Amino acid sequence: MPAAPVPAPAPAAVPVPVPGSAPARAGTAPVSFEQLERINGAWNAWLFDRADGGLELSGAEARVLDALAAIVASQQSGAALVRRMPGLVPQLLQSLRSETFSGAALSRTIASDPVLVAAVVRLANSCYQGNGQAIASIEHAVILIGQEGLRQLITTVAFRPIIDMHSGFYTRRLAPHLWAHSERCALAARQAAGAGIEPFDAFLAGLLQNVGLIVSLRVMDQTAQDGERLGSDVFLAQLARDTRRLCASIAREWNFPDTVAQALLEQGELRRGAPVSPLGRLLKLTDYLGKVRMLVEQGLVDEADEALFAGLPPEAAQCYDALAATYHD
Repeated sequence: MPAAPVPAPAPAAVPVPVPGSAPARAGTAPVSFEQLERINGAWNAWLFDRADGGLELSGAEARVLDALAAIVASQQSGAALVRRMPGLVPQLLQSLRSETFSGAALSRTIASDPVLVAAVVRLANSCYQGNGQAIASIEHAVILIGQEGLRQLITTVAFRPIIDMHSGFYTRRLAPHLWAHSERCALAARQAAGAGIEPFDAFLAGLLQNVGLIVSLRVMDQTAQDGERLGSDVFLAQLARDTRRLCASIAREWNFPDTVAQALLEQGELRRGAPVSPLGRLLKLTDYLGKVRMLVEQGLVDEADEALFAGLPPEAAQCYDALAATYHD
């Protein structure tokens, strides 16, 4: 397969063309089935470098789905598959839910994970840029970043995929794109969270939405033999279903809010008109717009195509602007 394309320069951010659009009906998806089908098809063709689709499972695809189904149905720890410290992150997030959290106690917990230490110090130093002051300790950094900043930082570090020289083809090719999509959607969802939606819950849902798929990449690397292609339409449909279930399982195992786990499960719902929670609607919208934006940056869809944005709710403009603002070369 050819290497993943180099991102094209980001086009100038423009307002989303949604003239005359009205809010989506409460409890229904904010994006039409036709829009989802079109963009998900383009997204999968780009990720898997396969435009031909296909309606029959290959032997390799069947083996991948069987392995994933076994994981979802078993008592195996979904969180353990993320490859970070599964016991540490829930402990930290639980501490951060308290209004009287102890900076000293939190600092001692963070100090047990070098990856978290590096991320906390890096963020704190970026806050101090330009004033000549240096971070004196982890506790100093914790106080500077604050409660909300730490919640987002710790969760991001926990779920960021590990990609190294030992990673297989699918992890190297797809994981960076999936993680970029997750991070951008998380930030956009947090900004667009409306009444009845906790901004941090929106951030969590956006960040976790691709974790099951990222975990599955390791299964693909271990299962697909040299030259075996993955990416048929029927494979991708079943993969989306199983990886959403895995996402929700991880969210529940780490004691994330029930609303987050429910919103993640709803993303795999394929029935037209199926009921969707407020957070599920927001996640569906940011997922769709995040894919649109990244495909625009690759030159694979035209931002001027009004059909991409027709009928979307008013908050789509804010979401899309937030996604465009997070573009990096």
